[in-house]
Order: sequence, then C-alpha cells, then structure tokens
Amino acid sequence: MSLRIYNTLTRAVQPLVPIEPGHVRMYVCGITIYDLCHVGHARMMVAFDLIYRWLQASGYRVTYVRNITDIDDKIIRRALERQIPIRQLTHEMVDAMHADLGALGVLRPTHEPRATEYVPQMLAMIGKLEDKGLAYRASNGDVNYSVRGFAGYGKLSGKSLDDLRAGERVAVDDGKQDPLDFVLWKAAKVEEPADAKFTSSYGAGRPGWHIECSAMACALLGEQFDLHGGGADLQFPHHENEIAQSEGANGKPPATIWAHNGLLNVDHVKMSKSLGNFFTIQDVLKRYDAETLRYFMLRTHYRSPFNFSDANLDDARIALKRLYTALDGLDVPDIDVDWTHPQAGAFRAAMDDDFNTPGAIAALFELASEINRSGSLTDAALLKKLGGLLGFLQQTPRDYLQAGGGSIGLDESVIAEKITARAAAKAARDFAGADQIRAELLAAGVVLQDSPTGTTWTRA
Repeated sequence: MSLRIYNTLTRAVQPLVPIEPGHVRMYVCGITIYDLCHVGHARMMVAFDLIYRWLQASGYRVTYVRNITDIDDKIIRRALERQIPIRQLTHEMVDAMHADLGALGVLRPTHEPRATEYVPQMLAMIGKLEDKGLAYRASNGDVNYSVRGFAGYGKLSGKSLDDLRAGERVAVDDGKQDPLDFVLWKAAKVEEPADAKFTSSYGAGRPGWHIECSAMACALLGEQFDLHGGGADLQFPHHENEIAQSEGANGKPPATIWAHNGLLNVDHVKMSKSLGNFFTIQDVLKRYDAETLRYFMLRTHYRSPFNFSDANLDDARIALKRLYTALDGLDVPDIDVDWTHPQAGAFRAAMDDDFNTPGAIAALFELASEINRSGSLTDAALLKKLGGLLGFLQQTPRDYLQAGGGSIGLDESVIAEKITARAAAKAARDFAGADQIRAELLAAGVVLQDSPTGTTWTRA
C-alpha cells in the first residue's frame, strides 16, 4: 500500500504523489517566537517531525521548511515590556526553542527561515496582488487583501463568504473595504521601536502574519509544493488566507495536500494562562523525561484531539518502560529493517495509513511480547530500529530503567564537562553540536542559562 494522507482541502485520505517523483517538498507553519514553547507547540512539532521522519524512511528525499515568525505584535509588546531589542528577544527564544525541541528528538528542518529575512519577497508578492486587483492601499497606510476579489475563498475551511460575514463580530478597521479583508502590510506606528519598522514603497511598516508564510514557502519550495502542515487552529483564517494570497498571486494552488494536527487540551479543557493550566515544555521536563513526553504524544494519532494530563503521562512512562524492559540485558545488533517480518509489515501498513502511530506502536508491543517469550535478538534489533523511526528507544535500556523511566539526575562533574564541551563547540562554530549538548542536558533535567559572563545551570 502506498503512503496515504488525509487532505483537509479535499476532506479525504489520498495517496501521496509528489510533484517531482521521489522528492517531497513540505512546509509547516512554525512558532511566533516571543516566549518559551508550550506543550501545544510540542504537539505540533512532534507530529510533523514524525511525518518528516516517515517520509525519509519511506525513501523520499524531503525538503522540509518550518518557519520562525520573528516580527509580530506580540513580539513587539514583549520586547517593550522587557526593554530589550526585538532581535535580542527573538534570539533568546529561538535558542530556547532549539533546546526544547532537541530534547524531544525533533529533527531540524532543511530550512528554518525567519520572517524578517524575507521581507523583500513579501513585498514582491504584495505588489503582484496589487497589480491583479486583489490588494489595495487603505487610508490608514495599511495594504489589505480584498477577500471578495478571490473566488475560491473559503474552500479549505468550508466556509462561504456569507457565512463568514454573518459571523463577523468586530467593527471594520479604518480603511478596510470589507470586514473580511486582512492586512498584508501594516503601516508603522509612531510608538513602535525602530527595529519593528521596515522600508517599502508603501511606507515604513512590517508584513502581516499571513503573507509571511506565503512568501517564504514560495521562495524556498516554489509556487507549488506537495504538503502544507500546521495546527488545526491555523486552518482558518491563516491557511485560508495563505491560499488566497499564493493562488491569487501565482494563479495556482500552493500545496497539493493540507495536513493539520489535532489540538491539545489539558485535563479535557483548552490550555489557557488565565485558567492556570498552561505549561511550557520546560515545565513538563521538570517532572518527566523528554522521551516519555514524545512517546506520550505519538501514541495518539496526529489528527486526533490530544488530552494532556499527569495521569496520561504516568501511563505513558509505564508503557515506555515495558518496551525498554524487553530490550534490557540484550546485546542488540544494528540491522536494516526486514519489512517482510510480520510486525514490521504491520508497522509499515499503519504508518502508510495516514501516519497511524497507535497502530505502529501496537506492533512494537507485539514485538516486545515475543522478545519476552523467546529472547530473540533479531526481534530486539527490529524493535529498537522501528522505535528509532518514531524517535524513541534509542537510550541504553539499563540507563533508562535505572533512572526510573525519567527521573534522571546527572553528576555535577558530568554537567561541568558537558558545559565545557558545549563552549568548545560554540567557539568552533559547531552550533549544531552545541545545541545537541544543551538538548541532552535539558532532557536530563538540567537547564542552562547563558549570559555575557558565562553559562550557569540549575536542575529543572
């Protein structure tokens, strides 16, 4: 069976047929980087990391673009609150994001563009939309998209313009011709810091959020690519607006398949700071190891709603320990996967069916049961290899089990050695190596804090 993916646009599961045979081009909307990543971010990042890994394991060459939004109203407000430059804030938060995601085993994408690096491409796309009558200059200095000028608006979300207009609850902003119109270029305000203002033929300002992704995807993947992903909360209006912009400018749909991960709730309630149920990744890693958190997220299908709770995390930790226990004490060789093996075949069939991780993990437990009965090194090697395709079971079983499945505590001398090695890697401009060391420490419950005078650490 070929790999099949649920397409939000067509509302059906369909075969993946890359535009360029053997090469999948994938864009995923990343994070607006004004604060530490929370568990909702982890849900999205782990889901699309899983997709990225399986595409590669399936033999595809993958060009994976995951952007960083580093200019936005929230970023400006946070920088002003902290009285630091925007670039300093975003640099700090990007470093923290890389450490969090590294701890969770999330692979770096092929390209990780920052919005501020692609303003010329955004302005060029806005110019094309203006030339086609799909963008107009408003009286307040903004440039807006004319939603009613694009005949296909609403096709991703399934909403008609009349339905959307009926649901409009906010007053028309100054200069908008229609409440549904959205901003492509925001005119600068006097009170905003200088590093929030970019020059353009429209005057000083900054890009709207939606145009950022359209321009970066087009610049790095072309006018048409295979897969566009993001959280279900982005389906409308962000992805709907991306389609309107990209198709409006280029005359063709940007992505063949649109994939959305299910949203996260905490104890069956939407996560919210006001409700006191808001958790950063670092909050969770103070109590649970990173591999348990990753396993916990992958045992739910990526499109399903996801319920985050301590009880579910505890259950996930017990389950992961069962898999490690099956490997404990065995000298497991490194092998290539024999896909004719019954459990390997079941694993592959599940993953090819819209990345059905619950089915794939069920195959891992079947293998573990067989290993417990027979002690087969072949099955143990297969279990470790298949687990690796999902991003777990790569620790030494004895180390994981002795740590209690996640209560890891490193000796201070080991921490000091790792900090020294990280400093040496940074001095040699091996930033990937430095990020990996920081991620390893975070996964072990050690949080690093860099400052002009050096690096300090605390136990999470």
